[in-house]
Amino acid sequence: MKFHILTLFPEQFTSFMETSIIGNAVDKKVISIDTVQIRDFSKDKHKKVDDYPFGGGAGMVMAVQPLRDALESIERKRNSKVIYMSPRGTTLNHEKVVELSKLDELVLVCGHYEGVDQRFIDNYVDEELSIGDYVLTGGELAAMVVVDSVSRMVDSVLTNHSSADEESFAMDLLEYPHYTRPAQIDGIKIPDVLLSGHHGEIAKWRLEQSMMVTKERRPDLFEKYKNKPHEKSVLKLLKKYL
Repeated sequence: MKFHILTLFPEQFTSFMETSIIGNAVDKKVISIDTVQIRDFSKDKHKKVDDYPFGGGAGMVMAVQPLRDALESIERKRNSKVIYMSPRGTTLNHEKVVELSKLDELVLVCGHYEGVDQRFIDNYVDEELSIGDYVLTGGELAAMVVVDSVSRMVDSVLTNHSSADEESFAMDLLEYPHYTRPAQIDGIKIPDVLLSGHHGEIAKWRLEQSMMVTKERRPDLFEKYKNKPHEKSVLKLLKKYL
């Protein structure tokens, strides 16, 4: 999968692209991340990319021309989307991540200042996307969140293929607690079931723990989960939390 990122600060992505799971995926050519410096496409002699807003107001607005030309410099496949990272966009969630992971390419536009000229959004952007109800100084951090979350859904990015399916939100449940060696530390033992070797009982314990923590911390997710069709064994566990 290819990610193209239109940004005024491509250097912010250097470490992100070279480390951890994302770095390994780039090295293996499972994904590619290309940063495009918007300022390179400015026709202004001082390489300005913004101007004062019509109608007055605080701050500056990114102009159409550099954004448009930067976008048109990318050779895109048909199965792609242009997304503008914006606090007024649809909030990113697991379903949206899965949807985006099925594309061949994503172009992420990182705004700055007071935003971008609406004509660029209307004519060149397929979707506005937000990562939460707060405002950042620019779209770069938000774009990294999108790349990271979507990449995890791409085949061969994660070494454990079941990880993405079992983690929080994949089943509308938060994740169960994790433990590692030693089995006892500072007088605190791990749950006995995890030492039983009984995979069925361990799976049951993990599911019950996920239900419990989801109902406590995200009742909205729990409502969504409990209204899904379930097997009899799951329904039996659910009754404890209804």
